[in-house]
Amino acid sequence: MDDPAQRPLVIGWKEVAALPEWGIPRLRVKADTGARTSAIDVLDYAIDEAGPTAELRLALDPRHLERVTVVRTPLLAMVVVSNSGGQRECRPLVETTLRLGPVTKRVRLTVANRAGLRFRMLLGRQALLGDFLVDVSQKYLWKKT
Repeated sequence: MDDPAQRPLVIGWKEVAALPEWGIPRLRVKADTGARTSAIDVLDYAIDEAGPTAELRLALDPRHLERVTVVRTPLLAMVVVSNSGGQRECRPLVETTLRLGPVTKRVRLTVANRAGLRFRMLLGRQALLGDFLVDVSQKYLWKKT
């Protein structure tokens, strides 16, 4: 028999999620099935090679860029990804916990400057795999995280 608890959660193409480890209770995210990796917007970042750790400066509300959240997190690697324009660039790779609706899972994120773009975070295929099914005709099915 098909167990409903084992089915992927249906989400819209844009949702509200949380990054509880980083103290971020609400963040608008875009489910991007065209992107392999997920990305989070930063104003800037610093790498401490001794850790290795990354210090990320996040401005998650585009209407209030003066509100900056600083996060220190382990640096997993520096990876080469293709940006939305098809150009290859080297980005830090970090990991945190994502909560979207009833699903909580570990996700890997590349760090990028997404200034001028509507969403501070993209959820790529690797983060969606196995837990989420995107209904592109819907949005904000899980506003309360």
